[in-house]
Amino acid sequence: MGLWWHEPFRTFQTNLREIDAGLDVERVLDRIEEFGANAWLLSVGGIVSNYPTDLPSQTRNPALAQRGSGDLVGDAVAAAHARGIRLLARMDFSKVDRRRAEEHPEWCFVDPAGEWQVYNGLTSVCPSAPYYQRESCAVVEEVLSRYDVDGFFFNWASYNERDYSARYRGVCQCLSCVRAFDAALPSGPDDPGYPVWRRFAKRMVDDICARMRELIAARRPEAPLIMGDTADIVFHEANNQVGRPLWHHRTSEHVSAARTFRPRVPVFTNAVGFVDMPYRLAGEEPEHMAQYLVQAISRGANPSTYVMGTPDDSRYECLDVAGQITRHHRDHEEVYADLVPAARVVLVRPDLLGPAPDVAEFQGLYRALLERHVPFDVLGEERLGACDRLGDYAVAVLPDLGVLRPAAVAALDAFTGAGGVVVGTGSSGFDGAEAQLAGSPVAERPAVRDTVEAVRSMHLLPDAEPAFPVPVIGAYHVVTPADGARTGMRVLSRAPYGPPEKCHGHVELAQPGVLVADRVTVLPWTPGRAYREVGLSAHRDLVVDAVVTAAPVPVAVETDLPDQVEVVLGRSRAGLVAHLVNLTGAGPQRFGPPVTVHGARMWVSWADPGARVRAVRAGVDLPVTVRDGRPGVDLPPLELFEVLVLTEEAS
Repeated sequence: MGLWWHEPFRTFQTNLREIDAGLDVERVLDRIEEFGANAWLLSVGGIVSNYPTDLPSQTRNPALAQRGSGDLVGDAVAAAHARGIRLLARMDFSKVDRRRAEEHPEWCFVDPAGEWQVYNGLTSVCPSAPYYQRESCAVVEEVLSRYDVDGFFFNWASYNERDYSARYRGVCQCLSCVRAFDAALPSGPDDPGYPVWRRFAKRMVDDICARMRELIAARRPEAPLIMGDTADIVFHEANNQVGRPLWHHRTSEHVSAARTFRPRVPVFTNAVGFVDMPYRLAGEEPEHMAQYLVQAISRGANPSTYVMGTPDDSRYECLDVAGQITRHHRDHEEVYADLVPAARVVLVRPDLLGPAPDVAEFQGLYRALLERHVPFDVLGEERLGACDRLGDYAVAVLPDLGVLRPAAVAALDAFTGAGGVVVGTGSSGFDGAEAQLAGSPVAERPAVRDTVEAVRSMHLLPDAEPAFPVPVIGAYHVVTPADGARTGMRVLSRAPYGPPEKCHGHVELAQPGVLVADRVTVLPWTPGRAYREVGLSAHRDLVVDAVVTAAPVPVAVETDLPDQVEVVLGRSRAGLVAHLVNLTGAGPQRFGPPVTVHGARMWVSWADPGARVRAVRAGVDLPVTVRDGRPGVDLPPLELFEVLVLTEEAS
């Protein structure tokens, strides 16, 4: 029998306050079962222990005295297992109380001013220091020795550069960090050494993760570790935050990046039911919460809902729709069992740990592909050289990535050598004047125009007639075509742009806006950034047309669905799965109610008239009919989302 967490599961997290230790476990479990979940993520140890710990490094929750047993964890494990519900242990080793900080200053995070990071009486500790490196292992050992917990989640296992008020506190300067980093520690993001330190910090946390996995597996191999992207289960928290610009596709992006790289490794998406930690009494907008969970399950993640305190204390309106989506996942497990990505296009995300990562081009291309109904998966740039399934794709899109690592160049050259196509924008694949990729249509790059003023008033003239000029926004790379390269679009030079009397003088240059070779297409400008910043459909269509034209196989879904409906393709035990995610409710900094879409059609070129297409949410089979000489299905009314399952042989 396989590990339980390799099958679809659903979680409800009660992030407990100290005062909640007397909760009624049976009442909570009633709510969890009604919600549709089959796992309970419970606060167990770390900052406070909800069991009678004997370790000097831990603080027993004084509110345990409210329980006859004096042991919340023991009561919860027994009651959950009696119902067939998994009990997952939430641990938080990021902070200790004042007494332990005074006893063990060597555990503490030290900011660049030499001060500890203290918040609400708790002192942050450093992952490089002995508390994380030694004491946390002892706590996990103690929990495993007493309780048959079904998994562990480590909260905030990181170097706490920001506190709960989002104030930046700097890079830790403790002696453990000084010894481990083996170089001058930066103070923050403005220091040249900061990107190197970011990679060091990730390695340190990954090492803790690896040792914890070994420890847990030795004692209870059926219990996974839920943590970073190297754990048994990859964790992603879908949340809102006051002051943070909303990227409407954040959940889908993060889940896709994990599943594309390791499609058989489960992803756990914890959707936060409240607005922000300081405003934990206020529930999230229901439509916003719904997008967290629908985007998660469409990409193959296991859904989780997170509340503060107990379900009785967290009276969030959004829990109704969260429960509906959770129960959908429960009732259609066959659709989500072994659900893996099945798009033919992969969009590479810039390395978020790289120096000054800029995601504007990536986000613009993300929206462009989504709106043109080109299903795609996301892959982190740092994974390019290690992804063994790049060959599953027909097209790899590189959004203004700059110089590529040697391993990435080798992987992309192997990809094109095997028949794949690369479409790069902006600086992707250029190292100085040289084009890095084999078969590039660019012979050299003699100059770069990448300041606002350097491209201000530059335009591109598309080849199609009538040709309406489009603005160059962001950067234009002056390139020389390689022998045999096909070129398109003409550059119109800059000209005065004010006052109106002087707004003339654009000159058509010999520089191209697109260069094409057999397996590599280059757009030496930044159409994604332009689309993100000004929203002209011309930018979107120019770059998506380049992708669709270059692809050796069809990659777009033919449909008359609105631009705001995302089509996510996957394959599971049930067959080929298409999630239709209705994003018509997306607005500035929010999600509102989606507009119901009536009368839409999808032409399914991969189906014959004898195939079976089922609309899972609507609970109906959709007959495949021929219209305009092509097979397709008429879709039922689309509200929040629909799930289509194609059985490729007639039933």
